[in-house]
Amino acid sequence: MTLPRVQGPSGIRLIATDLDGTLLDVSGRVSARTRAALDAARAAGIVTVPVTARQPIGVRPIAEQAGFDEWALCGNGAYGVHLTTGEHLFAEEIPADVQQQLAEALRAVLPDLVFASVRDAGEGFIAQEGYAALAQLSDHKRDPATMRGVPLADVLAAPSLKLVIRHASVPIPEIFAALQALGLTGFEATLSGAPFVEVMAQDVTKATGLAQLCEHLGIGRDEVLAFGDALNDLEMLEWAGHGVAVANAIDVVRDAADEVAASNADDGVAQVIERMLG
Repeated sequence: MTLPRVQGPSGIRLIATDLDGTLLDVSGRVSARTRAALDAARAAGIVTVPVTARQPIGVRPIAEQAGFDEWALCGNGAYGVHLTTGEHLFAEEIPADVQQQLAEALRAVLPDLVFASVRDAGEGFIAQEGYAALAQLSDHKRDPATMRGVPLADVLAAPSLKLVIRHASVPIPEIFAALQALGLTGFEATLSGAPFVEVMAQDVTKATGLAQLCEHLGIGRDEVLAFGDALNDLEMLEWAGHGVAVANAIDVVRDAADEVAASNADDGVAQVIERMLG
């Protein structure tokens, strides 16, 4: 599938945006101004794509608010799904043996970690015993009461689109640093601002997922405008033709961006789109 070569006023053919902390306001919703800006971009022939750490269950209500009805990139770029047809464009999984080695090594350093596995095109969520006690509805857009805990071996037994790791008391940055210090390979780890470390298949980032979608659509990276705020957005902003960090972004993301816009609380994404459309 290749889209007709319709460009926005600045040569932009695709807008890729993170959701939490970027497109969404502080209440976690799409403001009226942001929805209007996205509608105007689509009217100009520009594809709009959510690129998120969320699973489809967490994207669908936002898609309704934002008017997203085409492709979404979920799990930090691990898989692409069409929000209307349900078509799956690609899926990159962590092999079971890789996540087993990771968990064994990390638990030797930090005992009592708990894990959960995202599977089955993002619809499956397999949580370790004890995980639900640490989770809130906002973490995965799933009621913790529905998270039937299983032994860790079952969590790790099948490949994952995303493996999440958390602890009852150890801070997330400390878990992330310990994972990096192991020196293991075969996976990619990042942080999205959620209360857990997120692990994907080797070399999988939002940038790699976006690159696959753009190849499918026949869109060049120089025709992409991307927005983000967290560590998991870093590679995407560096890859896109024009990467924009919102003002509330972490320092490393702000430093890497081509532009720093107003914060998510001030409709920073909408302001950039409005300027681009003139």
